[in-house]
Amino acid sequence: MQGFQIASLPVAGGELGLCPIPGRGGDYAGDLAAILDWRPGLVLTMTTVAELAAVGASALGSDLGRAGVDWRHLPVADLGAGSPALTQGWPEASAAALAVLGVGGKVLAHCFGGCGRSGMAVLRLMVEAGELADPALARLRDVRPCAIETDEQLAWAAQPMWGRLRG
Repeated sequence: MQGFQIASLPVAGGELGLCPIPGRGGDYAGDLAAILDWRPGLVLTMTTVAELAAVGASALGSDLGRAGVDWRHLPVADLGAGSPALTQGWPEASAAALAVLGVGGKVLAHCFGGCGRSGMAVLRLMVEAGELADPALARLRDVRPCAIETDEQLAWAAQPMWGRLRG
């Protein structure tokens, strides 16, 4: 991506987006402004605390909160596909995301580069919204070709919904 950009696609009546960590290019305030201009109802942060600190984004959650944007921090190591925080936090984060999408809102996921971990979260939400994993991945990669970087990320994203029945 040239500069800070949000790749997005329609899902479940709303819009899902993914992007790199705000501040990665050295302009945290500008990147935060771009996120707020996109008007997400929920932001999912898939990076670690150390990654947030490294780019000057440690205040992301509070900055989003002051702007009225819901925030969930689900840290996963770079190139990873799971963590205790993700396992524990995903059911609530997913329910919140699907609720935002269901009323036509926007949900944004980010990781460090806007590819692997954020792609994993977006694909998982697409699957939980009722899409089949393979066509959903193709649709996701149409807007963000680098989405999902490892087989483990793909396996996590494509697994059955958390205790929900498919319609």
